[in-house]
Amino acid sequence: MLEILQAGPLTLVQDLGRPGLRHLGVGAGGAFDAPALQRANALLGNAPGAAALELVAGPLRLRCDRDAWFSLAGAAFEARVDGRLQAPGMRWPLRAGQELRLDGPVSGQHGVLAVDGGIAVPLVLGARATALRGGFGGHEGRALRRGDRLPLGPARSLRGRRGLHSPQPRPQLRALAGMELQQLDPASQIAFWQSDWQLGPHGDRMGLRLSGPALRRTGAELASQAVMPGLVQLPPGGQPIVLGVDAQTTGGYPRLAHVIAADLWQLAQLRPGDRLRFVLVDLAQARALQAEQARELAVLRSFLVDAN
Repeated sequence: MLEILQAGPLTLVQDLGRPGLRHLGVGAGGAFDAPALQRANALLGNAPGAAALELVAGPLRLRCDRDAWFSLAGAAFEARVDGRLQAPGMRWPLRAGQELRLDGPVSGQHGVLAVDGGIAVPLVLGARATALRGGFGGHEGRALRRGDRLPLGPARSLRGRRGLHSPQPRPQLRALAGMELQQLDPASQIAFWQSDWQLGPHGDRMGLRLSGPALRRTGAELASQAVMPGLVQLPPGGQPIVLGVDAQTTGGYPRLAHVIAADLWQLAQLRPGDRLRFVLVDLAQARALQAEQARELAVLRSFLVDAN
């Protein structure tokens, strides 16, 4: 069992989510930085989508009742085992009864802490991910708090420490043009692609609010329609919103652009005050970049499996 001694805000059990249920009103959810989850699991020899802990702030303190291995990816947290600082980007052992503490993050926003064997909370609708707004999945459908005890999968036999490099987010998000982009007046269309947008203070897993030049549109009001994570919408105030991993399944705001799948993880690492710019790509480029990311993760996993 994994015992939570202290939990920072919004420490959640997450895996790769529940794809394929949006027609039923259930978003996929899952880890905000999915590649980080896969890298952390690869270091431990877990399945790519094994459930882990996602956190946005420390301190997080925990201990296990068995010997275990941990790895951390995504945002840069400082990890200490019984007070001893651990090298960043590495997997490290935790003996039964020892305390692991994470503080930060120093950079980035969402970290993923994985444990060998994965976190074995019950499957709900085919996944272990926490759906906060639905109140299901994860541990009792909520953020973790002191005293929670989480079941673990079977321990893995690992040999020595291994490490990997976590990519740093870029200030550019590559995106496809949206269905209602042409409803912006000409000056606003130029401003959308050429302006620096600043991340506001009130974003969450559902959506990130941006501030910059007020965009103006023409055209009739829209009926609600299907929406997805990464969609850039324009509310009446003229300031865009980028939908996050817990995005609702329908919405009626104009769709200006869609952040490509290969760059969705970057949304998880943006912090309030960060600036970004959207870069237009086409569908062929988006597919090629997604395939390249998948190949990189597969190569990394193959290398680490041999190393384990």
